[in-house]
Amino acid sequence: MAAELETSKRSVYRDIAALLAQRVPIRGEAGIGYVLDKGLDMPPLMLTTDEIEAAVLGAQWVINRGDPQLSKAAQDLLAKIEASIPERLRPYIDDPAHRVVPAWDRMKDAIDLGMVRGAINNSRKMELDYRDVEGRATKRVIWPIMLGYYETTRIICAWCETRKDFRSFRSDRVVSAIVLDERFPERPSSLRVKWRKAMEADWKRRKAEWDKEKVAGGCAAG
Repeated sequence: MAAELETSKRSVYRDIAALLAQRVPIRGEAGIGYVLDKGLDMPPLMLTTDEIEAAVLGAQWVINRGDPQLSKAAQDLLAKIEASIPERLRPYIDDPAHRVVPAWDRMKDAIDLGMVRGAINNSRKMELDYRDVEGRATKRVIWPIMLGYYETTRIICAWCETRKDFRSFRSDRVVSAIVLDERFPERPSSLRVKWRKAMEADWKRRKAEWDKEKVAGGCAAG
């Protein structure tokens, strides 16, 4: 227990004694071990220092790079963790020894990503007015399945009814978007499995092409 909690055996003995004084149903003795009897619900959050640091680092990333709704949720999460952990662990949240570098050239979202998450969770189709990298305007009906958060951009991964294939749409290039009443026929989780397989197949195809070009380039150089 001392090793797991990153403390001394003396602290464990002292804490057990304090719990026994509060009539917590614990059986056992020092040097042998302890057993918590049934009938007591332990606190829902028991975290190690590494787990707290991982949570803080992840929350920092979301605060800096997530959309406003997720950024606020990450701040609330840290506040809840801080309120539920022992006093001695709170410096790991108040003054962490690690920081996420701010995203300096972050692109501004042109769409409410909270609305997109709602469409994903409810399997609702969306209609997008979209402009590609060259500024060409198109209208698409999509089945949104996932949001991807990059360093400076966010993308909507979806099945596109126009292209009859999976496509990715940058949130900063969406001119307007509406959630339709119509649901798409497959579950988002099933579509994500298909999306991953499609991405793996595309990656393998591209790698084969690159390897072929390398071989051809090597022969030409020779």
